[in-house]
Amino acid sequence: MAQSLAFETFRRTVDAVKYTPSYLLAVYFLLALGVLAQAFYILIYIVAPTPRDVLRSETTYRHIEDNGSLSYSKPLPYWKSTFDQRKKTIQEKGDLSSGSAIIEDAEIFMSLVVPAFNEENRLGIMLREAVEYLQKEYGKPRPAATADGSVKSRVKGAKKQTNGHLQDDIRVKPHGWEILVVSDGSKDKTVDTALEFARSLGTESAGLIRVVSLVENRGKGGAVTHGMRHVRGKYAVFADADGASRFEDLGKLLRKLTQIEDEDGRGVAVGSRAHLVGSEEVVKRSFLRNLLMHSFHLLLWLLTPPATAAIRDTQCGFKLFSRPALPYIIPYMHSESWIFDVEMLMLAEAAAIPVTEVPIGWHEVQGSKLNVLWDSLGMAWGLFILRAAWAMGVYRRI
Repeated sequence: MAQSLAFETFRRTVDAVKYTPSYLLAVYFLLALGVLAQAFYILIYIVAPTPRDVLRSETTYRHIEDNGSLSYSKPLPYWKSTFDQRKKTIQEKGDLSSGSAIIEDAEIFMSLVVPAFNEENRLGIMLREAVEYLQKEYGKPRPAATADGSVKSRVKGAKKQTNGHLQDDIRVKPHGWEILVVSDGSKDKTVDTALEFARSLGTESAGLIRVVSLVENRGKGGAVTHGMRHVRGKYAVFADADGASRFEDLGKLLRKLTQIEDEDGRGVAVGSRAHLVGSEEVVKRSFLRNLLMHSFHLLLWLLTPPATAAIRDTQCGFKLFSRPALPYIIPYMHSESWIFDVEMLMLAEAAAIPVTEVPIGWHEVQGSKLNVLWDSLGMAWGLFILRAAWAMGVYRRI
């Protein structure tokens, strides 16, 4: 009985379709597509992550004073406030071109952002390597040629460029650095570890390490984005707190970046471990981990725009940005999880910012918080939602 009823219903449906004018069928089909598209948009709107508001205490930092004491909470500089004001002024004058707004000049040459979540055991080693390199390369101004990519610094007679860069005829070794350690809601002694390390440096460098405490965990992407909002450098790099990337390779990133910067000084250099595929360290990984790595690369190729898909290693935690590139990327970030690197590269591609991939030294470090299976699945889901949100207009550049 049930089977005959189902067959009769199916037959009537076929007859109805058969005798329905083709133009009406096309209209019904388009309406159905519209409903499905609207439903899909609503679904993406609901599940797409929206960063929480920044708390007032999170816009401050602490550091070690010259006398060795801990400073009170001081306000972080925020380049976007000045950028927004200049952009508004320019637009009021009728210049609506996307590249017309300028970012305020850098105060120093290199800023390092270190996202840290419960990193009391690994942070000190990474900071020591970073400080040794930064102090050696950018601690004091010294005359030097810049043909190999070394960048200019403000000197007497220097001319300002119009987008946060400096343009001068007398070229000197760049100098001035800072480290922003962003404790991402850490429950251990990450903050104390960073401050004690700074105190151990003495008066010359202690104050160059600024420690920012996020009240609640945002995720690695959220911590990096937060730090990038408050950098003072002409260049800003972020590096993982585990010290897996060889920090001295920052020089390689800088040389490549200065070679590809556009006329506005915009550029991004991506540290890459792709050349290590096939090496002993990678081959010794589990079959599951290598399978998930290749599967993620396939998803990137399928779901991201061409320039981003061409990056062989999007997830390496060692990326360098020129200051003029930041306003085209950082204010529009939404992803705060492991997939944030991909969003940065997609935003750079959308703004036509040159991107270069640079091989770096890297080694496995014990203590990773990455759950290979579940975090890989989460990254795949995050990538799908990220791409859909930007493609459907849930995320917009406003």
